[in-house]
This record gives sequence, structure tokens and C-alpha cells, in this order.
Amino acid sequence: MKLLDLVHRWTGGLIGLVLAMLGLTGAILVHEDSWITLPHTSDTLVRDPARVAAVTERLLTANPKANGIVFASERFGLHQLRGADGAGAYADQAGAIVTRWSSQWERPELWLFDLHHHLFAGDAGETVIGVAGLCALLFVITGVILWWRTRGTFAFRLWPKRLSRPAIVMQHRDLGIVVAPLLLLSALTGTMMIFKPVAAVVVAPFSSPAEVTAAMAQPKLKSGPLAARPDWRAMLSTARQRFPDADFRVLSLPRKPGAPISLRMKRAGEWLPNGRTTLWFDASDGRLLDARDALAMPAGAQVFNAAYPLHSGKVGGLAWRLVMTVSGLALAMLGSLAVWSFWFKRPRRKKRA
Repeated sequence: MKLLDLVHRWTGGLIGLVLAMLGLTGAILVHEDSWITLPHTSDTLVRDPARVAAVTERLLTANPKANGIVFASERFGLHQLRGADGAGAYADQAGAIVTRWSSQWERPELWLFDLHHHLFAGDAGETVIGVAGLCALLFVITGVILWWRTRGTFAFRLWPKRLSRPAIVMQHRDLGIVVAPLLLLSALTGTMMIFKPVAAVVVAPFSSPAEVTAAMAQPKLKSGPLAARPDWRAMLSTARQRFPDADFRVLSLPRKPGAPISLRMKRAGEWLPNGRTTLWFDASDGRLLDARDALAMPAGAQVFNAAYPLHSGKVGGLAWRLVMTVSGLALAMLGSLAVWSFWFKRPRRKKRA
């Protein structure tokens, strides 16, 4: 038990601030659709394929450097144009530009997302985040084991009685056991999205990992070069006919020769905010090359697709967003106070006579 306590304390002291940052930024990002204060964010979602196609043509013609569009949703009434190197714009559903930016640093929701997911360090930062997630899983498991010894002294406190080491340890222990299920869910879903072996363990009871990988792999399709004026109306109408209950979510233009146009849609039964139902069109003539129904994927893929919406509060409405806010703020408090007590409130060793 002493070794377990040593591992728990030292790991927390070393990585606690990373976890605190993840918790705080996560709690903020859960509500990003509410705090982005731009005109038309609360507009009613336009679902008519002809109107969406007309706006798509207008936006992509006026912004030839754009490589895709994230369409408006029920909770956020603006289209987002995506460009290279973090550039982009928001436009209303009539196609009028509301605001532009040349890098992610001009939009707080973009740099906060990058900080939370990549530590501003790309793939290397994402790996660090994944390791932090594994440590969080370790903290929850070891913390529950260590708490069990002192369960008789449990007293719930949102904040320590004082900023002394014993008071912080008591509050850390007892608050931790209360939020342990939420922290476990946040850490597990976050780590699943970064490390494939973790995802494979989680989906294994439902489908073989190989089956899930095959179901979610991008099909190998050949396309002609991108037409000067693609027939967006025909493509979006085809997509709506194929999936009448689905909303348009993400349109991606080909980034290399021979790649098709892809359109992601969100069916009514999907939790993933941008959906996983996908159609691929020939970039030269708009022919439908392939389509994938997310609701027809294996059960294991359905479980994996639920990880992000559960982690980010994109399902379950305001109630679940508040639950994940509690999880994020609790992680921020536990991580920061753990570092404070470990490095600045450690008991002084008595000098030998």
C-alpha cells in the first residue's frame, strides 16, 4: 500500500498541472456554442438541400482557398469555412461572412481546442495528452483503493478547510471519490480517441477491433480533378435522398489529386455532432462513388463513435454538459492542489543532531 501511495503522489506531482489544464479547458469548451457571441449564432437551421447548395457555391466561389465547410447545426447557426494554416471564417446561412481570421490565435475556441487536444504541439502534444489520460485512469483506480482505508473519515468538501498539506490531502481524497466515476469516463473516452490499443480494449466485447477498423477505414476511391463549378445542388440532393433523416455536417474538398469530395452527415440516431455517415463524390462530375451509413456500422464502432460526444458534452443536452463541467472543474482543482501540496507543502525533514 505504501508503494501504491508513493506512485499516486509522485505521478500526481509530476503531471497534475497538465491534468488541471485539461480539466479547465475541457469545462470551457463544453459550452463553446454558448459563449461564441457572434451575430446569427442562434439562427434556425436551414435543411433544404437547394438553399444549402446555393450558399455552398457562393462561399466556395468567393473563397477559393477554402478546403471545406462545417455546416451550421441546431445549436450553432453559422457555417465555418476552413482554410489552410488555421485560417477560416464564419458565415451566416445566407452566405454572408460574419467574421474572418488568418490564424487560430484570432479565435479563442480554436486555440483552446488546440491546447486541449495537442498542447500547441501537434502529434507530439497529442501523445502527451494521451499519456496524461492514462495517468488519470491510474489515479482513479489507485485513488479508490487508497481511499478505502480511510473511508470512515469521509467528509465531502468542495474546498480544503485550509491550504495546509493535511487539509488538502483530505479534501483531495474525499472529493476524488465522489467524482471518480466522471473522471474515469472523461479519461477513458479521451484516451480512446488517442491510443488505438485503449479503444480496442473498450470495443472488444462488442466487435473485433479489426472489424471496427475495417468499418471506419476510408475506402480507396479514384476521382477526376475538381471541377471548376461542382454541381453542389445535385450532390446534396443525392445525399438527402440517400439519408432523408440526416443533416449536412462537413463538406471536404480533395487535398490531393485523385481524391474525391467527401460529405459527412449526421443521422437522427447518431450522437457524434458531425456524424459518421459519409458520402464520397467524384470531384469532376459529382457522381456518387460510395456511401457509408454510420448506424449500420458494427456495435464496436458505435461504441467508439460515442466516445467523443460523451467526452465533450455533445449529447444529453444541458444536463450532460453540466455533468461534464463538474468533471472538468473537479479535475482542474484536484490536479492543481495536488501539485501545490506535493511541491510546496511537503513536510520538512528533521535535521539529524
